[in-house]
Amino acid sequence: MSTYEPPAPSDEHRAAVELLAGSKRVLLTGHERPDGDCLGSQAGLVQILKARGQSAFVLNPDAPDRRYQEILTEDFHVDDGGALPEHDLVVMLDGGDLSRTGRLAGRLAKADSKKLVVDHHLHDGDRWWDAAFVDTSASATGVLVRRLAAHLGAPIDPTAARAIFTTLVTDTGWFKYSNTDAETLTIAAELIKGGVRPAEVYGDLFQRQGQDHPRSLSGALARTIYYADGRLALVDLPEAQGGGPFEVDSDGVLDVLRSVESVEVALVVRAVDGSRCKLSARSKGAFNVQQLAARFGGGGHAKAAGATIESPIEKARTDLVEAALELLAATTERRSSPRSAADAARKS
Repeated sequence: MSTYEPPAPSDEHRAAVELLAGSKRVLLTGHERPDGDCLGSQAGLVQILKARGQSAFVLNPDAPDRRYQEILTEDFHVDDGGALPEHDLVVMLDGGDLSRTGRLAGRLAKADSKKLVVDHHLHDGDRWWDAAFVDTSASATGVLVRRLAAHLGAPIDPTAARAIFTTLVTDTGWFKYSNTDAETLTIAAELIKGGVRPAEVYGDLFQRQGQDHPRSLSGALARTIYYADGRLALVDLPEAQGGGPFEVDSDGVLDVLRSVESVEVALVVRAVDGSRCKLSARSKGAFNVQQLAARFGGGGHAKAAGATIESPIEKARTDLVEAALELLAATTERRSSPRSAADAARKS
């Protein structure tokens, strides 16, 4: 029997649960280049809804990475640009900005169906949904899926358990990031007790790289540039030979950059094509990378954020460094000011 007790739902959360419970055919979607939290949340919620006798399927803008194949089922589909399947509810997981669903966004917005967001990111855009199950303090969207299962009285089968566990370990860096909290570890313990094998999950997620991986990673890291006495580290990844993005996992690069003692902010900017880049930003100190990403139309969390930048990589790199150094200076000023010190003393 589960020992997990979810937080008491707010009125807004209760409305979201009621909307989800009353739907018959649910279309789940997520952001472009879906990651472990996005895919795991989708896989978990699909199984939860099916256990309740509801119809549920996933339609994503991009194909998943093969490392996630163990949690994917026949319910997962990649958008082909055609008409949306029949549905009465759209659920966007791990994102609150409809534009992040890529070319699906226009059709989803026009669909004559209710809309629900399940997410743990900050969102400051226009409200396009009918209900939201959002908590920015949650370590992963998968935590919110586990809460939904509890509120719906739905069981967690082995597929859903592994999927939710995947969300936890990918968004907490295998429980080493500062977002790891008691609720995260309680859910993880419950899932392990229910049969999830952490070593298997780790092997599937992190030990299936191709033979080019070491060379690709070393090639990316060789492009590291330090600024502000080593407090800011940036890797820019131009288009690969023959065009297209440089194929290396940004998280692997960012983990190495953050292992450097002096580094407070780590940035990877990757050229998608000649006029567009993707930013991945991480922080291990007081620097808020969500504020940096927001300047370029992106979002995320204080410690992890990203953005799509409509500029060639050379300009994007210059603009990012300028903005990051400005915010880093402001962070230093706040941290060293007498008022900040007094505030910190009061809080302690």
